[in-house]
This record gives sequence, C-alpha cells and structure tokens, in this order.
Amino acid sequence: MDAAHPPTVTGHRAVRLWLYAVSALIVLMVVVGGATRLTESGLSITEWKPVTGTLPPLSEAAWQAEFEKYKTIPQYEILNKGMGLEGFKRIFWWEWGHRLLGRIIGFAFFLPFVWFAVRGVLRGALLARCLALFVLGGLQGAVGWWMVASGLTQRTSVSQYRLAIHLTLACIILAATVWVARGLTARARQAVPGRVRAGAYVLVGLVLLQIFAGGLVAGLDAGLTFNTWPLMDGRFIPHASQLGAMEPAWRNLFENVMTVQFVHRMIAYTLFAVAALHALDAGRIGGPAGRGAWILFALIAGQATLGVLTLIHMVPLDIALAHQFGAAVVLIVATVHASDVARAQAPVPALA
Repeated sequence: MDAAHPPTVTGHRAVRLWLYAVSALIVLMVVVGGATRLTESGLSITEWKPVTGTLPPLSEAAWQAEFEKYKTIPQYEILNKGMGLEGFKRIFWWEWGHRLLGRIIGFAFFLPFVWFAVRGVLRGALLARCLALFVLGGLQGAVGWWMVASGLTQRTSVSQYRLAIHLTLACIILAATVWVARGLTARARQAVPGRVRAGAYVLVGLVLLQIFAGGLVAGLDAGLTFNTWPLMDGRFIPHASQLGAMEPAWRNLFENVMTVQFVHRMIAYTLFAVAALHALDAGRIGGPAGRGAWILFALIAGQATLGVLTLIHMVPLDIALAHQFGAAVVLIVATVHASDVARAQAPVPALA
C-alpha cells in the first residue's frame, strides 16, 4: 500500500462500502427467507447440494425428479397431497432463490475479503473481525440445512426452535457486519454519559430478542391465532392456566402458541418503552446521539404498528414481509446508534 494512501483513508472506505453492500444482501436474504416461510416453500428442496444445487432443474425430467423427492416427505403427504408439478415449481423457486442468495452472499463476501487481505487493507483487528464474519456466514449455511432437515421426516414444517435460531443468527451476522462497517466511518465524536451508551446496547439486545421471539411465532404460525389487539382472547393478559398449560413450564415459552405470541407482544411493549426512555434521555444531550435515539424510537414505533397490522389481518404476505424488513431496518439503525455512542469520548457528568 502506497504511503500516500494509507488503508485507514482510502482502503477503509472501500471496505466500508463492501460491508454495507453485503449487509444489504443479508437484508434481502432475511426478507426472501420470510417469504419462503410464509409460502410454506422451505421444504421443497429436500437435499443440500452446496455446489450442484446452484443450478435449478433444466428439463422436465429433472423437474419431475425433484417433485418425486418432495412427494416422499410428510409435508406433501399431509398438506399438499395432489399438488401438480406447476404448484411444486412455485414453491421450489422461493426456496431455490433463498439458497441462491446465500451463495451470492458467500461469494460477495469471500472474493473481496481475499482481495483486501492480499492488498494489506485488511490487517490486525480488522482482518480478524472480517474473518469472524466469514466463519459466521459459513455457520449460518450449516444452520440453514439443520433447520430444513427438521421438517423432512416427521414434521410438516421446520422446527420453530431451529427457525428462530436460523433467523436470529442471520440478524446477528447483519448487526456484526454493520458494526464493523460503521467503525470505519470517520466522524466527530460526542461526549455521551455511560447510561446512554448502556441504553443503546440494551436496545440492540432487545431487538435481537424480539427477532428470536418472532421466529418462534413464525415457526408455530402463532400469528394466525388470537388476531385481536390490544386484547388477546378477550384479556390484556390471558389466564395463567392458558399461558402455562404445558408441562414442564419452560415448554410454554417455545411451544405454547398463546404464550409465544403473548411473549412477543410483551417484548414489543418493553422495547417501545425502553426506546422512548432512551430517546428522552439521549435527547437531553442532543447532537448525533440524541438524533440517533429519536430516529430509532420512531422506527420502533413504526415497526410495532406493522406488527399489529400483520396480526389483525392474519399475516398477509405483503404486510408480513414489510414487518420482517422493518425488523432488519430497526436492527441496523440500533446497531449504528450503539456503534456511534460506543466510540464517544469520556462520559460527561450526569445531567441533573
């Protein structure tokens, strides 16, 4: 690298743009993954072929062979018995597109990663962080197949546990990628109290927790039940006997449709309240931290509205995908905000 163009000035800008481009692809992946789940398409490809699976069936015989494999799993026998080849093609394309996007993200990350590493732009801590992102991406592919495998033998859909883990890991990778990219952005620093930084970190954690809970809701089709708001089965807080109907008690948090949806609602209320308090607190010091906190609160409020609309309209594809996209946007903004306050100067004295 030429001394006149140190990597912190020219190369890091290219790295930042690369990581933001990868982040955009991950957001697209999350949305397409949501469509795959909502259209019950995720089990249409019954094998994991990382290389040869890149190409879709190219002849009628190949299509028929894929269809015959699908006919051997419980989802076809119980839910889609009698489906024709054209119907199978519709669900196949969703899953194939989802897997293709995963491969594209892999190449979009790996090839520039090698280039930047060879050129010396990635080195030290930045190289280690980017390498960790690559490893997480590979793990996500394995988790994706682990999820699909759960629905191929005894179930008509994938395990809600594995779906929630797959979705949450994708969002962790998204947040980590944005965090690394944002750390390469040169900007004026602002003195921020420790409690504001802590609040920003808590919000990122709450957003990820809510995404995990949303994955459980999706995995159980819990959004198709109790489609009223703010009451649920006629009450704001359902009867304890309903929320705790399963034994042992912990199963209710993951397998009881009512409890899973109720927890998702409660996390949403908590997230809204914490975001409001954080915005009021950060707003008192103003500057980038205050603006970032209020923007985040506004997005969380909008996302909550989309969640309610998704519920009361019984999960229509368009609103549900907007809700999933909104979750990714909220996570990105929460991560950017947390990254910004993390790089603040020493905290100022607490405001009275």
